[in-house]
Amino acid sequence: MLIVFKSAASGDLITFEKNAREMLEVLGKDRDEDKGIVTVDQLPAAIDRIRQAIADDSARHAAAPDDDTPAASGTGDGVSFHQRAVPLLEMLERALKDAVPVTWWV
Repeated sequence: MLIVFKSAASGDLITFEKNAREMLEVLGKDRDEDKGIVTVDQLPAAIDRIRQAIADDSARHAAAPDDDTPAASGTGDGVSFHQRAVPLLEMLERALKDAVPVTWWV
């Protein structure tokens, strides 16, 4: 299933449900809700949270030995959280600049 993030400040961001739910949890939103909103007032905190999660994930991957990469372990999940979350971060930043909310739904 897919989840779509929308904002008048940018184009739609379409993500797989599993990845979107992980990002919603980082944003402090209920990951089990099928739709929701990040209000303009909530955007600064949401941006800080997603930036911190991206930094933490990048640091975790930088510290991991090369033989522990997902491709080497056979999981086939070669795209990390920080790679998936950057487009959402950009959307949130544009939304803050334009003072518009970000919504999502299944």
